Amino acid sequence: VQLQASGGGLVQAGGSLRLACVASGFTMTYFGIGWFRQAPGKEREWISCISSRDGRSYYADSVKGRFTIARDNVKSSVYLQMNSLKPEDTAVYYCAADKGPLDGSDCWDPDEYDYWGQGTLVTVSS
Repeated sequence: VQLQASGGGLVQAGGSLRLACVASGFTMTYFGIGWFRQAPGKEREWISCISSRDGRSYYADSVKGRFTIARDNVKSSVYLQMNSLKPEDTAVYYCAADKGPLDGSDCWDPDEYDYWGQGTLVTVSS
């Protein structure tokens, strides 16, 4: 079972990046998927998740309106489109999978997740 996050890099403020999380070793279709991030010296922060039950997406207030999560079950992938990036978005971004479907009541909780990817670094310059 593996989650591979990719797509990070260096971008100027106001720019965009698209992160990808690819699953192998399990069928992503039945898993809720979340994205978290951790900036240097800060705690891990939940930013978004998408349910496997109905495809509903949820966002932290800090990224709402700028980030969009989407899933492609055929490709066993979940994407995080990040627009209007700010220097405070700089962090290592992690994707995680929950054996349950996830919804807004629990997808913020890192303890809900069963598998974690290795992280991809996003750096936003001012």
